[in-house]
Amino acid sequence: MPKIGMEELRRKDLISAAIQTIGERGSLDVTVAQIARKAGVSAALAHHYFGGKDQLLLATMRHLLSELGSDLRHALQAADSPRARLSAIISVNFSASQFAHETIAAWLTFYAHAQQSLEMRRLLRVYARRLHSNLCFALEQLTDKQTAQHIAEGTGALIDGLYIRHALGADAPEAPKAIALVEDYITVQLAQNRSKTVSNQH
Repeated sequence: MPKIGMEELRRKDLISAAIQTIGERGSLDVTVAQIARKAGVSAALAHHYFGGKDQLLLATMRHLLSELGSDLRHALQAADSPRARLSAIISVNFSASQFAHETIAAWLTFYAHAQQSLEMRRLLRVYARRLHSNLCFALEQLTDKQTAQHIAEGTGALIDGLYIRHALGADAPEAPKAIALVEDYITVQLAQNRSKTVSNQH
């Protein structure tokens, strides 16, 4: 296993501190000094590694996307059917690491800030396209392409909606119930489409 250099460790510490600090404050109204203090390093060192607050926030968002992508790749490797792939996608989005309070709060904050940041908006589009593509790939093996697109859109919206509810504390379901809600949605949608297909054949 390759050794991790001191600079990479410091970067990881600062990104982790950024997630925690943003999660605690519930906004991007944080300073590099506050994040550096949480990481146990000087503000000067944080500026040296990232150049400024905007670069640190972008690096944090890229890290969250990278972690999500890595978790998903591992989960999909163990999936042995299209339906199992769908379950893997859902489970990863509500896993312990992705559904942690600080992570959810950071995601919600980034969503809000993306209204002013073209780069953050671009990164969020990458996430949305990746989620939609992964869902469609599995769904198209279970139903027709148009229906797959429709179910994928609904599933993505449901996942994002449950995230927002959890971030706002609006009687949001915990991870197991959130997973069950999304699973039920897909199951019902696929069953309804099968029923329509059978009816049309008669």
